Amino acid sequence: MNTDGRPQALMSNPRADRVKEVARLAGRPSRLRQGRFLAEGPQAVREALALHMERMAAGGPPVVEDLFLTADCLKRHPEFAGEPDPRPVTDEVLAAMSSTVTPQGVIAVCSFIDVPLDQVFAGRPRLVAVMVEVRDPGNAGTILRAADSAGADAVVLTSSSVDLYNPKTVRSTVGSLFHLPVVLGAELDTLLAELKRQGIAVLAADGHGDVDLDTLQDAGARRRLGARSSPDADDEADAGARLEAPTAWLFGNEAQGLPDAVLEGADHRVAVPIYGRAESLNVGTAATVCLYASARAQRIS
Repeated sequence: MNTDGRPQALMSNPRADRVKEVARLAGRPSRLRQGRFLAEGPQAVREALALHMERMAAGGPPVVEDLFLTADCLKRHPEFAGEPDPRPVTDEVLAAMSSTVTPQGVIAVCSFIDVPLDQVFAGRPRLVAVMVEVRDPGNAGTILRAADSAGADAVVLTSSSVDLYNPKTVRSTVGSLFHLPVVLGAELDTLLAELKRQGIAVLAADGHGDVDLDTLQDAGARRRLGARSSPDADDEADAGARLEAPTAWLFGNEAQGLPDAVLEGADHRVAVPIYGRAESLNVGTAATVCLYASARAQRIS
């Protein structure tokens, strides 16, 4: 409804200035200038609206600033008829706004939602996923979804990592972007120093790591059972890296992995064991395995 109670007018001109303004948010310069990004499709928009209502109820700033949807989408998803008041658009207008080849009928214009690093530390996190120069939108989305699914407290992207608000990255998170705090552009030296100051173990996921994930899980199981390490156990792993302790996992670039300086700054370099003939694991897959290993250890400790 408009402020006078009348229904919002149907937007039918795909060449209108407002349509072009929304479409420009597919580009990084417009996103940075406006401090806004696009959430497209029912799942992403549903999660954006949930965060919007949560923040508004707490007296915080809005998340969803504009909502555009087609009549067909509204029929299939009547929950979008609530606040903020959606603007009806034709299929042609939505296609002109969208960054996808096959739009799903609804687009939300959202304000940036990343948080400062000190806000994450103020919450005393126990599990954090750190992307170090991860540049592929699909991998970044997979890691963020894995962190969300594993119950991580935050995700941090270092400088030179992918643009979180890139439409491809937003879509690949499938709504998880709106579920947990995300820090952007973190300086790695500052981050590592603060993690250690906070007593958070820093584990680097590395295919050539000095200890494998199975060893850490086995050591945790022995501790829970009150048993001493077996003679052939990795003493350093058993006495050092503990998956049940507050942990930040570092995940590196798809091609180069983690830089040597970063590996040296980590408390432990941890490899996910490969039992078959694969050369390596995709960073998103490795991150999922590592985060779930920590999540399980923390929950049963």
